[in-house]
Amino acid sequence: MTSNAPIGIFDSGLGGLSVVRQIREDMPHERLMFFGDSANAPYGTKSVEEVRRLSFDIVERFVQQGVKAVVIACNTATSAAATELREHYDIPIIGMEPALKVAADAGHGERQNIIVAATPLTLRERKFAKLMHRFERDHTIYKQPCPELVEIVEQGELDDRERVMATLHGYFDSYDLDATDAVVLGCTHFVFYRDYFRELLPQGTAIIDGNEGTSHHLQVVLESLGALADENQEGSVSIANSSSSDRMIQLSEYLLHR
Repeated sequence: MTSNAPIGIFDSGLGGLSVVRQIREDMPHERLMFFGDSANAPYGTKSVEEVRRLSFDIVERFVQQGVKAVVIACNTATSAAATELREHYDIPIIGMEPALKVAADAGHGERQNIIVAATPLTLRERKFAKLMHRFERDHTIYKQPCPELVEIVEQGELDDRERVMATLHGYFDSYDLDATDAVVLGCTHFVFYRDYFRELLPQGTAIIDGNEGTSHHLQVVLESLGALADENQEGSVSIANSSSSDRMIQLSEYLLHR
């Protein structure tokens, strides 16, 4: 592994591009290779075994391409496969989890009302149950699966404001949003909805995602290994997708620069 080797980043579809954007901003000299598994999206409604198999296939592809690290830019795939991937491969495997700790800590010791929006699989997995157990005694935490938000991004309908807002109202109107301290975006697809969430939620409600923390963790790990790219290297982003549709690559480019 050389310091100028690329970093592999993958997601069940296109949501992980929001992570690519953050890493590119924080680490501009790195070569980033993104793979979206849109042909098999969404992961959030599949079995753990199926998501694990798909994740191993993608990481093996990255390893064959000589990556120095892999970022699982998908909370669902992290829940299903991160532990097994780390046991199998000797390169850093950086996963994601809903940024519940950030939301809880924002209260500075006061009880917080927190909604965690994520995929059904992320919310029902043992990994999230353990995370939630750490905070649920001191905070009120609601789990809200939002599978249609993944579909809207994958279908290229993110700019359909009427559909997006109707979907968000369908998921969140049952909550007392005025009493909600934070909404955690526990799926990388959901980060693309930040402006819509800001419109939906009271001004005092925080909107929290895990992208910045994931990028920072990657940077710390690579620095500890002496594997950060040379500062004279020109950073780049390459995009691949399991879907054979040219439209999917065009949509990926749009989301990357949106």
